Amino acid sequence: MIKALYKGIVIAESNDTIKVEGNHYFPIDSIKNEYLKKSNLKTTCPWKGVANYYHFNFEGEKLKDVIWYYPEPNEKAKQINNRIAFYQKDGIEVIEE
Repeated sequence: MIKALYKGIVIAESNDTIKVEGNHYFPIDSIKNEYLKKSNLKTTCPWKGVANYYHFNFEGEKLKDVIWYYPEPNEKAKQINNRIAFYQKDGIEVIEE
């Protein structure tokens, strides 16, 4: 089981992640959406496409732009469509159990 945690609280977990460039991409339905707030940030990866971001909000704490996804990934990255990944910083960690 792969889990994304914030200060020990599970914010996502799945046995069906896809690891790309060292990051686990979780199925979108494995995320606890109540912690997410859409960000306006967009970045471009030459081979994956345009990434959109979320802020993570928990009990008054806001971590900006720490969660990302590719709504329409390029053909080479189509396996991460409908998946979400986390920057491991500011208290967020991804672990394998």
